[in-house]
Amino acid sequence: MLSAKGRYALMMATAVAAIGCLFYQQNQLAAFLGLLLALLIWSHFKQSSVLLASKHFKNGDYEATENALDEVPDPERLAKSRRGYYEFMRANIALHREEYEEAEHHFQLASLFPLGGKTDKVFVMIHLANLALRKKDKVRILAYLERAKDMVSTPRAKEIIKRIEKEADSL
Repeated sequence: MLSAKGRYALMMATAVAAIGCLFYQQNQLAAFLGLLLALLIWSHFKQSSVLLASKHFKNGDYEATENALDEVPDPERLAKSRRGYYEFMRANIALHREEYEEAEHHFQLASLFPLGGKTDKVFVMIHLANLALRKKDKVRILAYLERAKDMVSTPRAKEIIKRIEKEADSL
């Protein structure tokens, strides 16, 4: 769980150590360090700072979360298991700032990738339904709620879905 600067420093130290091993003809150790460097580079693009951002997000520190997410060089290169969390956190930050269009975009992307479990997916659908309710788009509200009903597992989520359905019916 390192920031981008920490990973860059670790990559540099590993590369210098591998070159030093080659200089002293420690080829096996240099090869091992080369593989470690390759793993660090792969991890930088596939995992990035999403885990660090997740830690800040759980603590409610949206500014630190956004800073950690800004370190991600290319979100489209993230592993599928990380991309869903990335989009989910981006959406919640946008929602917190009342940037509803951006939040909807990120929630829609988050719905395409795996998240922690069905409960997380259900709440993504609930957020999308709420954003559609804000636009008074009854068709999309009902579509999102239908998907949420298929996955719902908690009584709290069921209650929220019922409330949104009542509001959608009054449109």
